[in-house]
Amino acid sequence: MEISPQIGKFLLATRPGCGKSAECRTTAFGRRPMTDKDPPHAAKTICGSGYNTAVSFVIRDFEPEDFETLWRMDQECFPPGISYSKRELRAYLGYRGAFTLVAVDTDSSEPQGFIVAQGGNTGHIITIDVVAGARRLGVGSALINAAEERLRAKGCRAVDLETAVDNLGALSFYKRHGYSVIRTWPRYYSNGVDALVLEKLLNGA
Repeated sequence: MEISPQIGKFLLATRPGCGKSAECRTTAFGRRPMTDKDPPHAAKTICGSGYNTAVSFVIRDFEPEDFETLWRMDQECFPPGISYSKRELRAYLGYRGAFTLVAVDTDSSEPQGFIVAQGGNTGHIITIDVVAGARRLGVGSALINAAEERLRAKGCRAVDLETAVDNLGALSFYKRHGYSVIRTWPRYYSNGVDALVLEKLLNGA
């Protein structure tokens, strides 16, 4: 099912967001290598700040030629150990039932962010990445809303994700979007930090 383009006016920072500083990212948690015994993949989110001017963007489906751009975006959004290798990103994009949505600036045609999600009885958010200049300006919210719409159309009754217990920015973002903590994965990350599992019911599924 193709998602209809969603175009809206949002805000773009006139100075760069703060990237990987402690003010933006409340934790720099590691991720274990993928194994068959691991619980579902860790979700990520970005937070930032900036002064604002209007910009419009469209959310569309991933295209193969996007791969290198999205991989570079992930490298810029997350430090080593959290950012995906090319092998990992390709694996997540190719998961059965997975889909990727890309937010593209309508003026420059440059990707501003992307989300990878996976369908099933319960959908799963794998990652959200947003470029520094477009953080906390509606891009992440638009991406997660579009992914939830797609999951709902696939018949998912709920969606879940994981984030580190000390990633307060991510917790705030997800709670604003109706997610609630349902359990904890002890020592989920390679540095020993626990992961919180959050879930949201998708009404109308």
